[in-house]
Amino acid sequence: MQSATEDDLLQTLQYGPFNVALHSAIRARGLSLEALRRRLEEQGIAVSLSTLSYWQRGRTRPERADSLRAVRALEVILGLPRHSLLTLLKPAAERPAGPWLPVEELCPEPGVRDLLDEIGERGERLLTGLSLHDQDVLGPRRQLREVRSRAVFQAQQRGVDRWIAVYHHPHGVLPSSRTARGCRFGRVRMDAASGLVAAELLFDRALGRGETYLLEYGFGFEETGPPVSEEGRGFRTPHHEFLMEVRFHPSALPARCYRTWRPDAQTALKDSADLRLSGYHSAHFIEFGVPAGFHGIRWEWD
Repeated sequence: MQSATEDDLLQTLQYGPFNVALHSAIRARGLSLEALRRRLEEQGIAVSLSTLSYWQRGRTRPERADSLRAVRALEVILGLPRHSLLTLLKPAAERPAGPWLPVEELCPEPGVRDLLDEIGERGERLLTGLSLHDQDVLGPRRQLREVRSRAVFQAQQRGVDRWIAVYHHPHGVLPSSRTARGCRFGRVRMDAASGLVAAELLFDRALGRGETYLLEYGFGFEETGPPVSEEGRGFRTPHHEFLMEVRFHPSALPARCYRTWRPDAQTALKDSADLRLSGYHSAHFIEFGVPAGFHGIRWEWD
């Protein structure tokens, strides 16, 4: 695994989240967790190896006074700007908005970073999202049968040749099939414990600067899946256009549908608008100038 560059570290310290910033700082300084534990102990601060590991993996967050004291000491030991780690422990709404939201801010499952680390995120920041259309298809027993996505990207620099798609089923179910058009699947990593999928979508060529690329992909699920009542998409950076549609089976229509939104995984989902079910059994919304965060649709059956 390559060490983080100083520029990458400063970017992560500015936008977080906390666990990614801590992990990046530890890698950049070349220190082991045991070395950090000893340095803290020399200052009269007792923190176990497992706690340090949990902090950098996002499994727990420092909250108590003695834990926050340890974080202040870590800033000094790691040679970081004062309060840089402490600031990231504040809610996202109290921090400056950044151009690139880490995936951990959108997906609450801690395993998502491990999946992305296995694949690598080469070049993804060099793509601008122009248009994205998500369609979710539900079956007669209210279960999710298929998710389909159609996306258009534009290369900010030459040489970009892939995009990483991440999907998390509301009930942790892994897909039983996948499809792709205008691209092909490269490395695919799944976490059976959480229902997470990270998939590398390979273009047919490396793009030139300013060139656009159209691709489609999808995941299918078994008919025996559990009923679902929400779906959505997390955006790590602002997007030009997003269209989301949920298609219901004629024999299992919802009573109400709502457009939902939240800025990060730590914030409760909020209803921002009522959505009308069409005569063709679907609900949708379209938005232009989509801010980073989670955008979706939820519905109530009765």
